[in-house]
Amino acid sequence: MSIDLGRAEVLGADSVGVPGQRRFRLFVQSGHGSAVMWMEKEHLNTLAQTLERILGVIAEGEVLRLEARPGGLPSPGGMPGEFPLHPTYDFQVGQIKLNFDEHEETFLLSLAPLEIIEEQGEPRALIREDDAVVFRFTPQAALELSNDIGLVVAAGRPVCPFCHMPLDGGPHACVKQNGHHKITQVELQNEDEEE
Repeated sequence: MSIDLGRAEVLGADSVGVPGQRRFRLFVQSGHGSAVMWMEKEHLNTLAQTLERILGVIAEGEVLRLEARPGGLPSPGGMPGEFPLHPTYDFQVGQIKLNFDEHEETFLLSLAPLEIIEEQGEPRALIREDDAVVFRFTPQAALELSNDIGLVVAAGRPVCPFCHMPLDGGPHACVKQNGHHKITQVELQNEDEEE
């Protein structure tokens, strides 16, 4: 049996740590409890993109977006100060399932914990689907969550516009910008033979 938190009253995303070493999380609170669910940046970003696609279908392509303002995008809001210091559930996410109920016009998000167990001296990943945390939220909350995630992801290290690798402030050797590919030892030998 999964853990049903019901309708989310507080829902958002943020990150902890400095750019390059951040950890990402979703947080949710309802009348039935609270949860902090940690995940990879790519998974969080994929969730935001999926929410946007579904919202686009629901609104027939007319989805509200954050407007550009002078000075760039606003900073991510982060976890509210009144959020429980010790949430009811706190885990690393191993599986994400997202559904939309057309009749109730509600999203249903299920996040199952990931547990690393030892089997014959080897670590093995186990997804605990029976302990999945499930909650519901409105399309408006989905839009706000998607925007929150976009701000959280954008608040990290800037990325190269060509190769999309993080820029750390020093020189950046961009494979796509210089137009060259890696030269192998075989190619070097062939060039020497031609001379």
